[in-house]
Amino acid sequence: MGAVRSFEIDTPRGPARVQVVDPAGPPVSLLVLGHGAGGDVDAPDITAVRDVAVAGGVRVVLVTQPYRVAGRRAPAPAGHLDEAWTAVVGEVRDQALPLILGGRSSGARVACRTASALGAAGVLALAFPLHPPGKPDRSRADELPATLPTLVVNGDRDPFGVPEPVGAVEVAVRPGAVHDLRRDLPGTAEIVAGWLRRHRWAR
Repeated sequence: MGAVRSFEIDTPRGPARVQVVDPAGPPVSLLVLGHGAGGDVDAPDITAVRDVAVAGGVRVVLVTQPYRVAGRRAPAPAGHLDEAWTAVVGEVRDQALPLILGGRSSGARVACRTASALGAAGVLALAFPLHPPGKPDRSRADELPATLPTLVVNGDRDPFGVPEPVGAVEVAVRPGAVHDLRRDLPGTAEIVAGWLRRHRWAR
């Protein structure tokens, strides 16, 4: 692992916190990851993906949304999340590197909703919350960017449901895992690493 830098970026919704983790050599791509609704960027699945991506030559940027920086646990409205995220990505992106947007749960939804407009090459969705628990009729499947290479990693016991693969969306179902994806983190990280390598976004 190379240098680690932390700083804040002003957004229309207040300051967001950013941590940039560089690989040991020149980066081959840029992966920007957001956290879940009430969580942080140090969630176990985000940490596992960060480590395996950096080891594969990926520059990883971890984004803490303004409402979390301000100390609130209740998430901001979707439009506010997307607006802050878009501002951050605009500041950290490197036009010379393929851009992969991702996150877990709420952060995965933000990445999916903004990927096309931000010119992302791909999307990584950890624990994509297909619907609120117990309400399968309120599907969010239309947020998945069917025309962009997208990897969804969900547990088969996730109360938020598991999306179906459609178009360019691949779905990796983790046996015995719930929404936190803590079960077999090395296996989850390796699935992500393989997907990144397959698209030549990692060594």
